[in-house]
Amino acid sequence: MSPAKALVKRQPASATESPARVTVALNQTAGDLAKADYAGIRRWLWTVAGLVFLMVVVGGATRLTGSGLSITEWKPITGALPPLSAQAWAEEFAKYQASPQYQILNNSMSISEFQFIYWWEWGHRQLGRFIGLVYLAGFLVVALRRLLPARQIVTLFGMGLLLGLQGTIGWIMVASGLQPGMVAVAPVKLTLHLTFAGLFFAAVAAFATTLTPLRRVEPARGRTTAWLLLLLLFVQVALGGLVAGSKAGFTFNTWPLMDGTLVPPGSLLFAQTPFWENFVDNVALVQFNHRLGAYVLFAVALWNVLRLRRAAPGSGSAKRATAVAGLVLAQSALGVATLLLVVPLWAGLAHQALGFAVLAMGVVHVTRTEQAARV
Repeated sequence: MSPAKALVKRQPASATESPARVTVALNQTAGDLAKADYAGIRRWLWTVAGLVFLMVVVGGATRLTGSGLSITEWKPITGALPPLSAQAWAEEFAKYQASPQYQILNNSMSISEFQFIYWWEWGHRQLGRFIGLVYLAGFLVVALRRLLPARQIVTLFGMGLLLGLQGTIGWIMVASGLQPGMVAVAPVKLTLHLTFAGLFFAAVAAFATTLTPLRRVEPARGRTTAWLLLLLLFVQVALGGLVAGSKAGFTFNTWPLMDGTLVPPGSLLFAQTPFWENFVDNVALVQFNHRLGAYVLFAVALWNVLRLRRAAPGSGSAKRATAVAGLVLAQSALGVATLLLVVPLWAGLAHQALGFAVLAMGVVHVTRTEQAARV
């Protein structure tokens, strides 16, 4: 039984109260209960979003410390337990010693050095399990208590499937790095892993935002540009995944010139055959595309700010557009610093984290714009 229905049963009208007054009181109280339920759902969703944000940072640290291939098996349930004895550690180390990464890159690694990278990957996987449990628990509460309309519950279920797919892609990514001759995961699979994390993160942020009432009614402006910005943000996240997967950030560490020119020659950008492989394996083209993506994204964000400030000064749309543009500028500056410093751990993690903060702001901007359009 819903809270509103229960309230109707518990509070019958007295003989002295008018039906209209009772109806208004019941509607107001039921509305307050619904808002309370939504507040709890919002807190759950933003908690999940925060955990995904943390997961992205931990995943970046796992990648930058070279820890991602230290666990060579995928055991969703029993894998939650780490080695608990010297013999168990020796067995895990033996499995890693059979991997191409150990044999080609780390054949002088001690067991204590292995434990360092193992704990990073184990923590990364544990955080993934925890996110899944938090999301499942919240979903079951919402679904069993029917705190949302059926259509929204189905949407939440679909988001849960997306989260499960994200975990599966993560294992496929790791498996690609365990193939003969591989010392790291395939860049395309790492990009898919990161992009699907972004999709789930965006879906959670959008859902939480839709449950937050608008503070004021305002005309919908800039819907097309808001969607364009969000698309460009996802493209830039994917391009960043390719940079990370191919380690393109460790080359051409100058800016604004790249290899001494603004636009490197075609012989450098398209040196590999077949042609399409340059877009994922040629570090020169991968990095150049990421640079171009940043320029285009900032140009569109700046144009959007100027247009909305002229058309609707002081509006929520203009303020959100300003926030998006400011974050894009900060992210671009941090990206340049990361490149010039040759990707130190702190800069690489900060760049990845700020990228998802920009994505969150872009999602809020689109969601609010769509809400305004429906009012």
